[in-house]
Amino acid sequence: MLMRTDPFRELDRLTQHLMGPGTWSRPSAMPMDAYREGDQYVVAFDLPGVTADAIDIDVERNMLTVKAERRPVAKGDDVQMELSERPLGAFSRQIMLADTLDTEHITADYDAGVLTLRIPIAERAKPRKISIGVGSGHKEISG
Repeated sequence: MLMRTDPFRELDRLTQHLMGPGTWSRPSAMPMDAYREGDQYVVAFDLPGVTADAIDIDVERNMLTVKAERRPVAKGDDVQMELSERPLGAFSRQIMLADTLDTEHITADYDAGVLTLRIPIAERAKPRKISIGVGSGHKEISG
């Protein structure tokens, strides 16, 4: 049996109890990081305890939606729960992607409870050289 004294733990547990676990109609948010790495954007979501088959990723136009569900661990008839603080239920996050990202080539990896999406920057958004005619010759400049 676990025994621990933490005055704020009971307040956190009460808040979670009142708000209830996330459901598909009212999911809880999931923490994320987003950053640029070279010619791609990387978005990482924390989803500890979620199995890969319980994650759904969808892109419609420029809206990226990630949904996940943390399900209860199967318990036998002889198991009596002493303490349950890990949230169960549905989690969701929506991100509006810029037009400069290539949503056709998003890749996803899931490792150690972290879902990592890599979104390439579209070719049309990358800097390119434009040649300008000057008299009879051409000069290249960065555009």
